[in-house]
Amino acid sequence: MIPASFRDCKAWQKEGLPLSTSSNEACKLYDALLTQYVTWRNNETLGGIEGCISAVRAADPNFVMGHVIGTGLELVGTGSSVRLNGQLAGDVSRLVELAAGQELAPRERLHVRAVELFAKGCIPEACDLWDEILLEHPTDMLAIKFSHDGYFYLGQQTQMRDSVARVLPHWSPQMPLYSYLKGMYSFGLLETHFYDQAEKIAKEGLALNRQDGWAVHSVAHVHEMRAEVDKGLKFMESREKDWKICDMLASHNYWHWALYFIEKGEYEEALSIYDSEVMRRCKASGSMLDTVDACSMLYRLEMEGVNVKDRCRELLQVTKPHTEDHVLLFNDLHFLMTSLGAKEEGTAHRLLETLQELAEAPGENFEHQLARGVGMPMCQAMVAYDRGDFGAAVDLLRPLRYRFSEIGGSDAQRDVFHQLLVHSAMKSDQKRHQKLARCLLVERDAAKPNSLLTNRLIQRANALHV
Repeated sequence: MIPASFRDCKAWQKEGLPLSTSSNEACKLYDALLTQYVTWRNNETLGGIEGCISAVRAADPNFVMGHVIGTGLELVGTGSSVRLNGQLAGDVSRLVELAAGQELAPRERLHVRAVELFAKGCIPEACDLWDEILLEHPTDMLAIKFSHDGYFYLGQQTQMRDSVARVLPHWSPQMPLYSYLKGMYSFGLLETHFYDQAEKIAKEGLALNRQDGWAVHSVAHVHEMRAEVDKGLKFMESREKDWKICDMLASHNYWHWALYFIEKGEYEEALSIYDSEVMRRCKASGSMLDTVDACSMLYRLEMEGVNVKDRCRELLQVTKPHTEDHVLLFNDLHFLMTSLGAKEEGTAHRLLETLQELAEAPGENFEHQLARGVGMPMCQAMVAYDRGDFGAAVDLLRPLRYRFSEIGGSDAQRDVFHQLLVHSAMKSDQKRHQKLARCLLVERDAAKPNSLLTNRLIQRANALHV
């Protein structure tokens, strides 16, 4: 039984967002899917997101927006591509065919086209269309959330912030999902370095809804970027019972918790969180967010000198099936971390070889276009570092250091590549690279004062370069 709180046909119409179906059940299931997506929480009584996708298609097989949200969610999850997954490609084709044969509102047609473009890898163009929807319909939460995720994948931090800022005045606290806009806006603010404002807005959201895992995550980022380790640890612990119920985001929030321990050099505590929460949840969900977090955490620990080879071998069982996906360069780079950490040369070679092929004939796929100039050199730098050719790693990474944002993700997530450049420069036998390492660490200290990790790296550089 679908709860009465979910919106039916009339309720959607009243909000100025009519849906092209006469099925109240389909409308309510659409709302249930949207709610789970925005809150990062599967509603198990409705079968979670997967169950609701099946149910909405059964309630009205011709309901275009039901197909938009179902197929869109699978695409935005980035765990599968239309290039390799025939069923997903068929779902996209079915959506386009359905839309062509119906009278739809212009908003719905734009949604269909945006999903079709996203499926082709045309992520910037898809985001443009979601923004186009929001010009006329600023309360369309699906367009807000899809564009938010799209800009995140593109590393377009200013656009991610502004796309939410533009629509906020059109919302009121009485509207469903209103509080979650605060967390989304806060995340855009922190990614554009407005840390005070980001913390304030996130806490406004949490005052409205303690269980907003995304707002908690935004505050975790603020403490990470300011190197406020003890504040971050205290905040995450005090809120744990509220955010861990957001099953689609819980692993990521535990990852942030573990980062504070890595910052402090308390590696056993970080590994304890990895084993009990991050890897356990990664194996259970298979989600790309959980997977890349696990990859990143082990790679950071390995750079710190911790032996994680056995854990990499275990994680490889999750990443290996995705070796040739090439949906996002961000994902590719993280999968490579694990194959290198597990000393699985064949898997690493296959990832690079297949990515190179796509980079040479990218078509209209944005990520494949970016692979030649950014993705491939970053991958090659990781391979060079792994084989001990630190000078080559520096020469590949240094020209790209101000372009790392183009692979997507957050500042905190991409910091692993800045750390890789520092470690490569420190370990290089070339004096100019060693001097670069010290300069990079001065920069790092200026941008993030009182960082225990930076202080450790400075001490290590001084010890190496006496």
